[in-house]
Amino acid sequence: MSRTLQLILVLLTPLAVLAAVLVVGGTVSTRAGAYDYVVRFDLPSADAPVGLPRVDGPADASRPLVVIDPGHGGFDPGAGQGALKEKAAALQIALALRDKLLAGGGLRVALTRDTDRFIALADRPDIARRLNADLFVSIHADSAESDSARGASVYVLSESGSSEAAQRFADRENGAGRVNGVALSKTSPAVGAILLDLSQRGAQSGSAQAAGLLLRELADTGMGLHRDHPETAALAVLKAPDIPSILFETGYINNPQDEAVLASRRGQQALAEAGAKAIRAYFARNPGG
Repeated sequence: MSRTLQLILVLLTPLAVLAAVLVVGGTVSTRAGAYDYVVRFDLPSADAPVGLPRVDGPADASRPLVVIDPGHGGFDPGAGQGALKEKAAALQIALALRDKLLAGGGLRVALTRDTDRFIALADRPDIARRLNADLFVSIHADSAESDSARGASVYVLSESGSSEAAQRFADRENGAGRVNGVALSKTSPAVGAILLDLSQRGAQSGSAQAAGLLLRELADTGMGLHRDHPETAALAVLKAPDIPSILFETGYINNPQDEAVLASRRGQQALAEAGAKAIRAYFARNPGG
């Protein structure tokens, strides 16, 4: 075989393989029941804000608004190695808390999620801010290496976390956001910084008060407390600079006694009742929200 013929065969071989693939592909695509079209759809931008939930309760917008945030959800189960997962316990307690608050009247309530779906951490306080909430309550269940730890805890944002949240908020908004209804873009940088600091101090004070009231109500139920005072941490869901925010750790899901409470309707209702009493006491002391 001549060198020229060999070169021609080398060049034609890839073309022959491609032609065979196209023929086979065409044959497969035209078999009975096959589809010969492509469905295209646009995915939302990663920066797009999550949709706002429904607000239940009085139509009067002047009524205080509580945003309840059941932790985790969807592909994020949270704590729990057995049948009971944190995401499920948190959702059931949150739904019970919503129902008790609505039954008492006078308050508006929204849930960041009312089904088993995932919501990013940053979106949770953002939902509360966009709804102009007066109180944000995130519900979770704790876990520890040892199953001897038990009892409920309530967290508020730490001072270091508070400063970090304020700086990040200021950087993100770049003077164009609103704090407690005041447009920062209409103020000087110095005035905007003062407004943000005052707002955050007010939110911190409200958070501590709400946490203390919840611990008081929990102690009266006999459910058991892991700590009898509010704990502090730089938790992402608490970093709204202008909304009193607490994180309610309802118990240790890996502790047999706490797990029994978290898994039972009676236990969930008792935790929700304590939460509802504390929230009503908070707004009785702070009628302006």
